[in-house]
Amino acid sequence: SCAHARNAARVIAAAPAGARLVFLGSTRKFTRWPDAHGNGVLAGEAAFLASARSGVMLHPTMIYGALGEDNVRRLAVLLRRLPIVPLPDGGRSLVQPIHQSDVTRAILAALEHPWTGPTSMVIAGPEAMSYLDFMRAVAAASGAKKPRVMALPLGLLMAVAGLLRAVPGLPNVEAAEIRRLLEDKAFDITAMRQILGFTPISLAEGLALTFGPLHRHDPGLPGHGPRES
Repeated sequence: SCAHARNAARVIAAAPAGARLVFLGSTRKFTRWPDAHGNGVLAGEAAFLASARSGVMLHPTMIYGALGEDNVRRLAVLLRRLPIVPLPDGGRSLVQPIHQSDVTRAILAALEHPWTGPTSMVIAGPEAMSYLDFMRAVAAASGAKKPRVMALPLGLLMAVAGLLRAVPGLPNVEAAEIRRLLEDKAFDITAMRQILGFTPISLAEGLALTFGPLHRHDPGLPGHGPRES
């Protein structure tokens, strides 16, 4: 089920008794600033774990690389159009994005695994890095200039983001997204490697797939695909 994890209880109730269940959750469940998305994941996970049904709920970190996704492509647009990029704490918080091809591989592996009872598992890229390093990697892969960064306090940065929303051609950045830039999103993926049986691709490889030669100079305006997890 790729429906939001909040629907897990309904899926469980509708599924045959012997079905192997694979759900997509989100690492948003770990946020310090709860929202409807994260709370829905927590509720769905609780229903699944209490069900005693066999399967897994996979919790991906930020997913990038899919057609129309609104994570690295939106960031590439911002990096092209902002002379200076303001970041809380200078972008030192950690991220561990996962390429969409690895999310697909994780789902396919989970469908074949002989689960016994319910399991919850984080799926993420191979290593964590600072948001600043992530941003620099996106700039290099998309053909943008190396970003100039200004560290700003959270409150001031949220005010600046509000002003930037009035600038035509710039993608919107919501206040909740800015708050989450202060959270470390680094995870142990030992279970992913051992149980699902593969190692995720590096950020460099994933960005090369995302911004191939045909797209390096025109990342385009982002659509309305999935944002961060």
